[in-house]
Amino acid sequence: MSSNHRCLCGNADWIKVFTYTAPPAGETRFACSTCGTYYREVLRCTRCGHFISVSTMDMNSLYAGAYVSSTYGDDGIRRNFDRIISLPAEKSDNAGRVRRVVDFARNFLQDGRRNRKPRILDVGSGLCVFLYLMKQAGWQCTALDPDPRMVRHARETVGVDAVCGDFMETDKFKRFDAIAFNKVLEHVADPIAMLRHSARFLRQSGFVYVEVPDGEAAVADGPEREEFFIEHLHVFSLKSLDVLASKAGFVPVQVERIREPSSKFTLCGFFIQRNTLSVKPFNRTVLWTGSSFRFL
Repeated sequence: MSSNHRCLCGNADWIKVFTYTAPPAGETRFACSTCGTYYREVLRCTRCGHFISVSTMDMNSLYAGAYVSSTYGDDGIRRNFDRIISLPAEKSDNAGRVRRVVDFARNFLQDGRRNRKPRILDVGSGLCVFLYLMKQAGWQCTALDPDPRMVRHARETVGVDAVCGDFMETDKFKRFDAIAFNKVLEHVADPIAMLRHSARFLRQSGFVYVEVPDGEAAVADGPEREEFFIEHLHVFSLKSLDVLASKAGFVPVQVERIREPSSKFTLCGFFIQRNTLSVKPFNRTVLWTGSSFRFL
């Protein structure tokens, strides 16, 4: 079917995949989804397989201050942080995330980085468990989050630098060796613009790490999957993740499809700026391992 909605790839033809007339089990109850009629559709692009959520509800209010309260409760930030950091490594999404980033950085960052702590910015840092573990791994960490409670938690509990604000309106950062978007880009209307904006804060020899929900893997399990919950405006395919990188001025050099300990279906990608190819060339050869492919 044709639609007024344009996919990341530019296509306007979609297939309707799911229709919701009530919140699926497990979805957080937000003010916009509990007042009035609940109606939402998940559409899939016929060209690249990308998914979008289309709703009659006022989604502009979803992140207006009440998001943290709806998700964690007003007193749940520290409690949830403590619960997650106490998980054994084999049951922790964040432990795997840190391992992937540290392993990639060890092979990718230039030798000169070994004389100082590498610097990472986590956009939409939330509970800051990722940076808590990255700090333990020897990285210099900066958190960015729009909610002042999360920023205070990052500073006082985790002990990292933290900035409160909208990433798209931020222009005062120094440059980082790595910038992370962990389960962030699916929440914004224009993920291409957000990813493109990150280039101004990235060292020429640095990289961006991205995690997004994997719609291709999740769709077979049906409409109750959390990948398709209301807060996810976008749910990605392998092809649409490549489109995202390319249109933002990046090249994916490693992409993996994983099933996390929490049961989330996730696509993980390491991106470098396209102009970096002249500094550090890559041959984009695809290697399949059964669950992942890499551009080497």
